[in-house]
Order: sequence, then C-alpha cells, then structure tokens
Amino acid sequence: MPKKVLYLVTLLFILLTFSLGQIQNIRAQADTSSVVVITLEGPLTPVWSNYLERGIDRAVSSGANLLVVELNTPGGSITIMNGIVEQLLASPVPVAVYVTPRGAMAASAGTLVVLAGHMAAMSPESAIGAASPVGQEGQDLSTTEETKTKEILKASVRSLAERRGAQAVALAESAIGSAKAASSSEALKAGLIDYVASDLEDLLAQLDGQTVVLNGNTVVLNLQGARINPVGTTPVEDVLNLLTNPNIVFLLLSVGIQAILIELSSPGGWVAGFTGAVLLALSIYGIGILPVNWFGLVFLLIALILFILDIKAPTHGALTAAGTGSFIAGALILFNSVNVPGFGKVSVGLVIGVGLFIGLTFLGVVLIAMRAMKKPIATGMEVLDGRTGICVTDLAPGGIVQLGGEQWSAVLEQGVERLVQGARVRVVRVEGVRLVVRGVDS
Repeated sequence: MPKKVLYLVTLLFILLTFSLGQIQNIRAQADTSSVVVITLEGPLTPVWSNYLERGIDRAVSSGANLLVVELNTPGGSITIMNGIVEQLLASPVPVAVYVTPRGAMAASAGTLVVLAGHMAAMSPESAIGAASPVGQEGQDLSTTEETKTKEILKASVRSLAERRGAQAVALAESAIGSAKAASSSEALKAGLIDYVASDLEDLLAQLDGQTVVLNGNTVVLNLQGARINPVGTTPVEDVLNLLTNPNIVFLLLSVGIQAILIELSSPGGWVAGFTGAVLLALSIYGIGILPVNWFGLVFLLIALILFILDIKAPTHGALTAAGTGSFIAGALILFNSVNVPGFGKVSVGLVIGVGLFIGLTFLGVVLIAMRAMKKPIATGMEVLDGRTGICVTDLAPGGIVQLGGEQWSAVLEQGVERLVQGARVRVVRVEGVRLVVRGVDS
C-alpha cells in the first residue's frame, strides 16, 4: 500500500512539473511579439488577393503585432489593385507596406498599394510612382476615358495620402496626372512614405514603439525581439504567378496548340487532346493578365486552320509553311507589340525556334500522309483480279477456291464446264462477294 501511494505522488509531481513548464512556455510566447511577413512580387495578379488574405488571417489567428507586406511590382490591373487596397484598409492587424529589396519599385498601381498600408516604407535606391493609367494593350487612353480614369485615381490617392500632408498629396497626384516617379529619399522628404529602411530588421527597429490608428483605436507597436513569421505562397500560387512571364505563356500556348493538332490528326486517343486543353487554358489565363495585342490571336488562329487543312488535304507542305509564318507573326504581335513598363517581352529567338519546330513537325506529318496515298492498294477486292489459287472443292461450275490464306465462293468463267479439286485457277473478275475464275494451264 505505501508503495502505491509513493508511485501516485511521484506521478502527480511529474504531471505538475510538466504543466508548469507548458504554462511558462505559453506565457513566454504571449509576451514575445510576432510579425507576419508576406512577399508580393511581380505584376498584380488575382493570386495576390488570395495570398494577402491568407497573410491577414495568419496574423489574426497568431495574434501578430504587425503584418509586413514586402512589395516589388511594376503595377497591373486597376480592378485587382482596388481589391488589394480594400483588403489592406480593412485589415484588423496593423499593416506596413515595405518596397524592397534595393532597386525595387512600387510603380503604377503599386503606388496606391503602398499608400493603403497603415505605414509605408521603402528600401534605399527603390522607386515609387509613374502611375498614369494606360489601356490594357499599353496604348494611350482616349481624352474622355483618360480624364475619367485619372480623376478617380487622383481622388483615391488623395483619400489615402491626406493624413501624410499636402506635399505627399501633391506628389501622389502628380504620379497619376503626369507619371511622376520619386526615389525613396524624395518620397520620404515629401511625406509620401514614413520610413526608409535598409532591411526588415531595420524597419522593425524603426517601427518599435510607434503608434498606429487602427479602426479608430490607437495601437502601440511592441516589436522588441519580435519573432518573424514568413508566410510563403502555395505551389498552385507559384504556378499561377509563373503565368506573368510571357515566355512561359508562349510555350504553354505553343505546346497546347501542337497537342490539339496531334489529336485532330490522329483522333481516338484522349491524352494529347486533354493535355492540349489544359495547357491552352493556362496560357489563356496568362494572356488575360499580361498586356497583349489581341490582334495577334487572329494570326495564331489562321496558323491553326492552315495546319489542320494541310493534314486533312495535303498540299505538298505549302499550307504548313504559310501556317508557320502566320504562327511566328501572331506570337510576336501578341506579346511584343505592346509596350507597358515593367512587363517583359517574349524572346524573338524562342518564337522563331518554336515556330520552325512546329512547322517541321507537321511537314513530316504531311509527307507521311502523301507517301501513304501513293502506295498501291494491298487489301480488298480490288487486288484479287489476276491472282491465282487452288480449288478446295470441284467447280461444276460453282464451288470454293483458296487464294492465299482466304477461301472464297467462286464460279467458273462461261465456257468452262468443270475443274476438279486441287486444280489451279486464276481470278477473272469479282462479282459482289463471288469470284469468277478460269483454269490455269499447267
């Protein structure tokens, strides 16, 4: 009995010690501040909204003191920008938008994203501004449309920058009205941003102890010894972000078209058709994000039609050659005839190389089809005339003959009365499914 009591006391002591240790760890974690960090890099895409939402949710669920949005963008769609600005303004956690690394930019729509944060910071040698709106294909807007778009954007930046002072408002409006850009030091001097920080640690050191007005309440940032909690993108988001690269989009489009053509040239399978449909869907998503000249799609469609026609009705490769030229021209018009700062162009060498590869591939298909058409018929009733065989039964005048490995119903040619089993015969003609034969002189 005393041993059982001793065991019980020992067990209770161990459990109590473990519980006290866990409580101390929880208190230590509660006393230590944390910062959630997300990185938005490249043109604005719909993926950004989902990624930013996950970052805000992580900051809220973990009780983070601050959400840092590292930004480096040439800009993008006004519609996407408006959604991101709304998310930042509605964040229940203080948000600092930080243009980084050195040499980064917050151009065009990125300017408003920076101003939407509760705090704005930039790395040295970074830039902000040049936010004059342009059309989806990089062209200048018409006078009326340009006036409307600029005025609504100016109103937006005034509301976002008014707490930063008149000089900041003036600089923000000039970024919209006359595409003015500013360096990090110029933006700091004008009050458009709050800090210039060499890195994330420098930024957090400057933010420690600062006050932020969040939903009408004043919040003091306690960032001393804060734990950094980076939130990365998911594999799906990484794939979708790749679709802002015109070279990737072009390759997906090219392989997708070729897979569809393979399916059309030899129908019956599903792998090529399914693969082509998926790749074309991904390329269309990328084309919808990138600034493109939609006229290029007309040439790509013409190329597709020419390839199909040359497969179905071979013309010695002439249509394939024309389709190759149309494909190359269409790709260059689609991606490279639009000039929007910050967005890349497709490699001319890549376009020509892929175009020639597709053209040569389908030229090979056409040559194979032409060779097949020139081959003599090897099967069917058309090849029976003149062939010789053996009587399986007596022909008097009808019976069975064997030609090669096949047996046929046969009847003797007029004027021949009888042939015995085993006699050799020659086919004179075919009448329906019956052969007309005559004997072969030995």
